[in-house]
Amino acid sequence: MERRDFWREVFSLRGSVTTFVMKRVCVFGLYGALVWWVANFTHVQTGLGVAPYEIIGVILTLVLVLRTNSGYDRWYEGRKLWGGIVNQSRNLAVVGATYGPEDPAWRGAFLRWTAAFPHLARHGLRGERDFSDLGELLTTDEIEQLERAEHPPLFSSLQIARLLQAARRSNAMDGFAFMRADDQRAQLIDHIGACERILATPLAKVVSIKVRHFIFLYLALLPLAIVDKSGMLTPFLTMLVAFPLLALDQIGIELENPFSVLRLSHLPLGEISGKIQGNVMSLDSAYDSTLEDDVNDAIVSMQGGNRSPRGSVSETPHHLASATN
Repeated sequence: MERRDFWREVFSLRGSVTTFVMKRVCVFGLYGALVWWVANFTHVQTGLGVAPYEIIGVILTLVLVLRTNSGYDRWYEGRKLWGGIVNQSRNLAVVGATYGPEDPAWRGAFLRWTAAFPHLARHGLRGERDFSDLGELLTTDEIEQLERAEHPPLFSSLQIARLLQAARRSNAMDGFAFMRADDQRAQLIDHIGACERILATPLAKVVSIKVRHFIFLYLALLPLAIVDKSGMLTPFLTMLVAFPLLALDQIGIELENPFSVLRLSHLPLGEISGKIQGNVMSLDSAYDSTLEDDVNDAIVSMQGGNRSPRGSVSETPHHLASATN
């Protein structure tokens, strides 16, 4: 956030809950106007004091703040989990590209499925089954298999595990690298499982209902308490009090599901997934002959030996990449 965002956000409605709560605020304003009209027409004074409502208002505000904080905790936990998906995807890709077979077909398949995992996690959390955006990473047959899969992110993890198993069985990957890569793969499943826990456990309905009962009763009785002293300002003061209370209530709802595009300030999962894809797939293009020659020269220099001709050290069979079929 920039320092000059203050005035722009003061007058901004985009990304704000104002548009969601203004109808409710206006309803309570009309109710306040009705109370003032009846009191003015009948010349009846309620005789209610404002002090009790001030105390109740403070308590109600604290309850709403606690609810908002609870929603923000869910939003922030979701962001931390996706930060873990970013880290584990990068680590998994680096381990596979570095310690895995030198077969370009295996490496390409491994990186493609690794890059596809965050996209599939995003689709799963948003209840989407259209994987056409993965055409750059997966073949038509692979996308059809994903569409038939019950849990697409788990299917992607299975393909990664099969590729790792094929590399280990052919001795193209040592045991330590295999365990490291498989641990990163397992952590990806842990992260998506934690995200699904957030999605499946919204704020308890009993809490939401009772909070809204309190809000309604407070705003319904507020005009009766202030009409004697406020007069024709009663509807405006009622709206002034109703706006922050209803806004805090709506903010708590918007933060409950940080993954849905229908919620305000949802996590930018599309941008995060695209960033992971770019980072992971760049490893395939970075694995060129020049870089490999430099690494081999450095190894030979440390060992004090002569470099062998390119291709004579390791000849990994190309059938490893077919392990996912």
